[in-house]
Amino acid sequence: MVVADVTDPSPTQQLHDWLAAFEHALRDRDAPAVAALFAGRECFWRDFVAFTWNIATMDGREAIRAMLAAQLDVVLPVRIKPEGDATVVDGVVQGWFDFETASARGKGHVRLKDGEAWTVMTAMLELKGHEEPAGRRRPDGVEHRAVKDRVTWSDERAETRATLGFEVQPYCLIIGGGQGGLALGARLKRLGVPTLIVDALEKPGDAWRQRYKSLYLHDPVWIDHLPYLPFPDHWPVYTHKDKMGDWLEAYCSIMELDFWGSSVCRSARYDEKTESWEVVIERADGAVVLRPKQLVIATGLSGAPRMPEFRGAEAFEGVLCHSSDYENAEAFRGKRVAVIGSNSSAHDICVDLWGVDADVTMIQRSLTCVVKATALLHIAKRGPFSEDAVARGVTTERADLMVGSMPFRFREKVDRANCELVQREDAEFYERLRASGFLLHFGEDNTAIGGMYMRRASGYYIDVGGSDLIIDGGIKVKSGVGVAEIKPHSIVLTDGSELPVDAIICATGYEPMESWIERLISKDMAERVGRLWGLGSDTALDPGPWEGELRNMWKPTAQEGLWFQGGNLAQSRFHSLHLALQLKARMEGVATPVHQPRSFQRPALQANASAG
Repeated sequence: MVVADVTDPSPTQQLHDWLAAFEHALRDRDAPAVAALFAGRECFWRDFVAFTWNIATMDGREAIRAMLAAQLDVVLPVRIKPEGDATVVDGVVQGWFDFETASARGKGHVRLKDGEAWTVMTAMLELKGHEEPAGRRRPDGVEHRAVKDRVTWSDERAETRATLGFEVQPYCLIIGGGQGGLALGARLKRLGVPTLIVDALEKPGDAWRQRYKSLYLHDPVWIDHLPYLPFPDHWPVYTHKDKMGDWLEAYCSIMELDFWGSSVCRSARYDEKTESWEVVIERADGAVVLRPKQLVIATGLSGAPRMPEFRGAEAFEGVLCHSSDYENAEAFRGKRVAVIGSNSSAHDICVDLWGVDADVTMIQRSLTCVVKATALLHIAKRGPFSEDAVARGVTTERADLMVGSMPFRFREKVDRANCELVQREDAEFYERLRASGFLLHFGEDNTAIGGMYMRRASGYYIDVGGSDLIIDGGIKVKSGVGVAEIKPHSIVLTDGSELPVDAIICATGYEPMESWIERLISKDMAERVGRLWGLGSDTALDPGPWEGELRNMWKPTAQEGLWFQGGNLAQSRFHSLHLALQLKARMEGVATPVHQPRSFQRPALQANASAG
C-alpha cells in the first residue's frame, strides 16, 4: 500500500488558493462567503476608491460583509490575478495581486494567518477607458505634415492662459499651490480634467521660501518625491526650504499646470441648482468669479496662525510676533528672546537664535515628544523608503502601496515597537534630556510621532540638534509654566518668575484645518463637514469615535463637490491619485456610489509606563 505524501501547501500556493476563493465568492455575489475568508478575531480590508469610492477601512467580518452587500452591484465583475510569489514575514504569508472591477484596474495586497486574511488592501490605479496618456499611449505632440497656420504647443499654452477662468471655466478649482495642490494638479492634468490652481502667494514654492531661513525638510528624500517627476539621484537626503521652493516652481512649469499666483480666494458658495461653485478670486487686475464643479481646498494641514492673547501685551516695547512671521535670526543677534512653545518650529527657531548668540529661552507649556532624526533614518533604512529599498527594486509607487497596505490599527503596533526600540537605543540621550528639566513623553499609548502625526499633526519635535543645546544649556528651558502677564520689558510666568526679554516669538501653532471652511464658505458648511484630519483615536486633540481613516481627507465630504488635499509630501503624492480618480470619474459620469463604514469605538488604549 502506498501512502500519499501530505504536506502543507507552499506560501505561494496558500496565496493563490485564497485569491481564487476570493474571486469565486465575489463572482457569486456571496458577501457572507467573502467575509468568511477573513480571520474572525481580527481582520481589516483597507480600500482606496476601488470598491467603496471612498478611502475606508472595514474592520471585522461584519463591516466587510456590509460593504460588499452595498457595493457589489456596481463593482462586479471582478477579476483577480496573483503577482509573483508569496513571502513569509513573522509567520504571516503575504503577497500582491492585480485586479479589475467593472470600471477600474488596481493593485491589491493580502496578509494571511492560518489561511485566513488578516489584512487586505485594494487600491484603484486607473479608470477603464480613461487611462493616462503615458508610455505607449503618449501623444505624438506634432503631426508631421505641412500645415498652414499651425497651432504650436506655445500657442496652445498661451490660449489656455488667456481663457481658463474667463471664457472657459475649470472643472476643478484648487485653492492652494503648495505641494498638495501641485501634486493633485499634475494628476488631473494627466487625466484631462480642466483644472486651475490659485494661490495667494506670487509663485509656486513661495510658501516654502517665506519660512525661516534655517529650515530643512525633516523627512528624507526617498519619501518626498512628487508624482511623475522624482528628485534626481544626487538630491540631498534633507532638502533646504528654498531648494524645495525652486523645485515646486520648476515642477509647476514642467508639468504644464495652470497656476494663478497673487490670487486670493475671498469667498465660495455652492449653487444647488447648477451643482457648481461660485468662487470669488481677487487678483491684481480685479475680482474674478469662477464656477467650477469641484472645489478642492489644498491649503495645508493648518488654518490661520493661532496668536494667543496675553495680559499686558499691548505695553510690550520689544518685538512680539507669531512664528509664521519669523524669517531669520539676524534681527535678534545678541538679544534676549523668549520662544513660547516646544514643538518643531519652536526648536528650529531656538536653534536659529542660538546661532547668532541670542540669549534664548524656550517656554515649554506642555509635554513634547522628541525623536532624533538619526533614529528615524535608522528605522526608515529598514523600510520601503530608503536607498536600500531602491537597490532592491522597490519603486516609490510600490513603497506607497506597501505603507498603504497597513491599516491604522495595524500601524499603531508598528509605531509602538519602533518607539520602544528608539527609547532603548537612545536611553542615555533621553535621560540627559529629562535631567535638563525638559518635559518629555511618547504619546498616550507610546506610538510617538507616528501616532501623534496622524491623530493631531502636532506635539512633537524631530531632533536635528535642538535637544543637545537644551541639554548643554545653550537653549534655556522654563517647563510646565505658561505666561501670566507681559510687561514692557519682561514676561511674568505662571510660577511667579519674571524673565527679562527683548523679543517674544509665539510658536503656538495654528487653527485647525477645518477653520478654512468657515473662513471661505460659511460656519454652517464647517459644521456640516465636521473635523478634518485625525482618526478618532480618543486621544488628545483627536476625539472619538474611531473612524480608521483620516477624516474628510482625499475623499467625499458631507458637501457635494467639496474636497480636501493635504498632508506631507508622501501623502500628497499617494493620495492625489485617489482624489484625482474620484474627480475624473465624476466628470465622465462614471457611477460612484460611496460606501462609508459605520463608526465604531476602539478598545481602551494600552497603558505603558515608559510613555513618560
